[in-house]
Amino acid sequence: MAPTLMPVQEILQSGVVPKGYIQPEDDYQVGNGSPPLMDAPTIDFSLLSSSSPDELAKLCSALSSWGCVQLVNHGIPLSILDEVREMSKQFFKLPLEEKEKYSSKEEDLEGYGNTNAVQRGSLNWNDKLHLQVYPEDKRQLQFWPKNPEKFRTTLHDYSKMNRMILGTFIKAMARSLDLEEDRFLALWGDENEDMTFARFNFYPRCPMSDQVVGLKPHGDGTAITMLLQDNEVEGLQVVKDDRWFRVPVIPQAITILVGDQMEITSNGIFKSPTHKAVVNPKYDRISLAMLFIPSADREIGPLDELISEERPQLYKRLKDYGQVYTQSIPSGERPISIVKIIH
Repeated sequence: MAPTLMPVQEILQSGVVPKGYIQPEDDYQVGNGSPPLMDAPTIDFSLLSSSSPDELAKLCSALSSWGCVQLVNHGIPLSILDEVREMSKQFFKLPLEEKEKYSSKEEDLEGYGNTNAVQRGSLNWNDKLHLQVYPEDKRQLQFWPKNPEKFRTTLHDYSKMNRMILGTFIKAMARSLDLEEDRFLALWGDENEDMTFARFNFYPRCPMSDQVVGLKPHGDGTAITMLLQDNEVEGLQVVKDDRWFRVPVIPQAITILVGDQMEITSNGIFKSPTHKAVVNPKYDRISLAMLFIPSADREIGPLDELISEERPQLYKRLKDYGQVYTQSIPSGERPISIVKIIH
């Protein structure tokens, strides 16, 4: 059984940062100053919906170079996005004994706490509330807070909106590669099997923010991650061409990151970016990641149409990528590198 660790939010009260959270001095995520802002284009969802050739070309270019985009005009009003942000803040402001009613059990990811017990090396300056949202019959409602009062209904409604955006977005990704629009959805379109998780992140301010990291550099094991960023405090950074870039805060945007399983399926055309969360010295920061994951029973692998002499098959075909992802944690290796085919 993994040991439980005190929530980072509680550590903050002492004003002393424990040694376990201090990143090694020579680690590449510490002391790198303030990277430049990424200059990837924002993508207009309404133009994707109408199959604008220019917007599809922008989308393909951004996802094959950056692996992430900021999606605007997606149809979710800013007032609802702000309501979700406020709900997140209110939960993490609750007294510890109230939040602990929803604590994770043993090694189960779901619930309140943090994942530091399974981390390799130094620890993440981050607390989380991790919930399975779909399939609906898999929801473990004992982990869904009753306080704030509208938490459950708000998360349910917001998740439905995200799934509607996801369907259109994945069709646009396929069209941007001149594929049939349902080509990716045929792999991951079954709402009764495929999984969606909501991960609420809380990054407490830290007086030694330049020596800790909110979430270490990683790629997502998802097909797609849809991230609602804090509307004021920056923190997300991505790698492009071996350099870190800051992802700007755009309050009305949803940030979409390609996951490993989409990189595999696109035969490496779309990139699953290495990214991390940094910590602010003065301000707390929240985010909500919606994690869209194909069923473990579905085989994933490069689409035949995307394999050619010029671009041979780059990844193995496999089921249950989540198991590969979990097994890679002790080594610190990017899981996707384990399933790469060496030519």
